Amino acid sequence: MQQIINFIVRNKNFLLYVLLLIISLAFTVQSHTYHQSRFFNSSNWITGNIYETTNGISSYFGLAKENKRLVEENKMLRNLLFNKKISTPVELDTTNIRYTIVSGKVIKNSYSDPRNYVTINRGEKDSVQPDMGVITAKGILGIVENVSNKFATVQSILNENSNINAKIKNTNHFGSLIWDTKQYNTVQLVDIPRLVPLTIGDTIVTGAMSSIFPENIPIGTIKKFNLDTSNSFYHIDVTLFNDMTNIKNVYIIDNINRPEILELESNTFSNDQ
Repeated sequence: MQQIINFIVRNKNFLLYVLLLIISLAFTVQSHTYHQSRFFNSSNWITGNIYETTNGISSYFGLAKENKRLVEENKMLRNLLFNKKISTPVELDTTNIRYTIVSGKVIKNSYSDPRNYVTINRGEKDSVQPDMGVITAKGILGIVENVSNKFATVQSILNENSNINAKIKNTNHFGSLIWDTKQYNTVQLVDIPRLVPLTIGDTIVTGAMSSIFPENIPIGTIKKFNLDTSNSFYHIDVTLFNDMTNIKNVYIIDNINRPEILELESNTFSNDQ
């Protein structure tokens, strides 16, 4: 303790200078919008690189498990490919492409807060933009919210502000997928009318009303449901296919037609007013 006191006494002038420098920088950042912008952009860049480095270390020790998972995923995709009834070779018609896909990895994940976010190692340089859908091999993960040059933050489906169009598989009955913030493996599907026949274990997938996700992306299965007699709609608990505590590889989806759809809808609504 005495050595610490002696050190402070010996270097009091230098320590005072550092303290005043920090205070002056703080005041400068707070009082100027430009400096705030530069500071937060630099902070995001530093944080993103720290997360990426930490994730790289942890990923190294989990390579065996991850390789096993990828083998299982490839086996599933091959089964779908080999069992698909195609009599002639398929040629890719680029004029009919609606979605492009960018692969990425999760470098930070939260699932225990009311508003959870996921950080991925893809950004503007990879053509990732806000409002792109993010999925895994098992199902949906969320929607891109903010983007920097190399990274992006994704609003998880485990977020109280999340609202995604979803439906009961093999039907046209759709509603809104939300989260009540209670369980990390369960979300809620609302606005399904009482006339719809439901069964525990029914599969829930993305609906056709979304301009972000393709239709029929897996979400989960019905865990339980209750009828809200006040407005004749079901409140459905959905068990997620994704293990939201263990997300690694992701796919970012870009709907090429989305800007045109949004512009058309905007013009339609403005003409109605």
